[in-house]
Amino acid sequence: MPSQVSINGSRLLGRLDAFAAIGATEKGGVNRQALTLLDRQARQTLTQLAMQRGFKVFQDPAANLFIRREGRKADLPPVLVGSHLDSQPSGGRFDGALGTLCAFEVLETLEDHAIKTERAVEVVAFMNEEGCRFAPGCMGSMAFAAGEIPADWASLTATDGAAFQEELHATLASLPEAEMRSLGFPMHAYLELHIEQGPSLEKENIPIGVVTGIQGTRWLDVSVKGQTAHAGTTALEYRRDPMRVVAQILAELYGTVMPSDPSVRFTVGRMSLVPGAINAIPETVHLTIDLRHPARDAIDRYDATIRDAFSQGAARYGCISEIKQIFDMPAANFRSDIVKTVEAAAIKAGLASKRMLSGAFHDALFVNRIAPAGMIFVPCRDGLSHNEAEHVEPKDSVQGCYALLLATIELAS
Repeated sequence: MPSQVSINGSRLLGRLDAFAAIGATEKGGVNRQALTLLDRQARQTLTQLAMQRGFKVFQDPAANLFIRREGRKADLPPVLVGSHLDSQPSGGRFDGALGTLCAFEVLETLEDHAIKTERAVEVVAFMNEEGCRFAPGCMGSMAFAAGEIPADWASLTATDGAAFQEELHATLASLPEAEMRSLGFPMHAYLELHIEQGPSLEKENIPIGVVTGIQGTRWLDVSVKGQTAHAGTTALEYRRDPMRVVAQILAELYGTVMPSDPSVRFTVGRMSLVPGAINAIPETVHLTIDLRHPARDAIDRYDATIRDAFSQGAARYGCISEIKQIFDMPAANFRSDIVKTVEAAAIKAGLASKRMLSGAFHDALFVNRIAPAGMIFVPCRDGLSHNEAEHVEPKDSVQGCYALLLATIELAS
């Protein structure tokens, strides 16, 4: 490898600006949701850039996009680097796009310096990581790891009413220059660069987060049913008020779950009351709970605690509770040699780093099921993400990309 190899920082930052213009919002963010016209435009733009450099472009039936630079030995499984291009409805310009464009800059830098790697290096932009227009999230990497598209996705509809099958077909058809390949294939390793989506790297002035794994996530759908009645005429002793149950149980859980364990995350993300009249005691309260922890037995334990609390609380006030598990994602632990490769790349780049666990799930979680995966985090201002004000300092983007380059070269050698 040339001793003075470095990425083209101005090119990378220019690409970030160009892609941020695809779906730009008035507040400086991006609305480029999965399988929309804007998502297709981003895929087409990246494909055009790849073809201008002479790279091969592929897509698979799940609309995962691949850009390949050949290595010396075409028969060796490649190294994949990448992330995603879709965004939240009011998303930032860095979530996903930074990782994909840094991966493409790695490919261009290898080409600029005529660096020959033993293995091919491929950039991947996975389909629908965010999961906001079509659920679940990480669709592309999930299908890639499974080697098939789940049958129940065929009936999915978007938040705007569009059919998943139709939007997927239109997205694939919009890129005829990309050769179709099968879903899933052997790979040597996968690296993903991403903004931290938390404040620790910025607060500690550390440019590189070496991700050791991704914590597990479980979603619960909670329903507490009582009896609707007149708000003005029903005395306390006659009330079967599910909102009273929910309020008291949540107060108990908020006071005990997270304060008892720094590794657990407990969040109520949605709540609705039926019938929802201002002058009526509700009949039913629905809510969702997002529960996260690095250890599966801990998630099981907190799950049981939540179920017991709602069951006992509902019975206390003449109500009935029902809890359904609607999502369960086991934690991922990244292989130690990949973690050490990322650490060594940071040292070689002259950058401080720290090991850390990802609180959010990423495409790397699913890829890790079929090949060794690793992640690099870079700081983001105030840890803010999924927000139009999301911001990464230019130097942090460039430094993260340089660490990604060095780690990729090592894995592909």
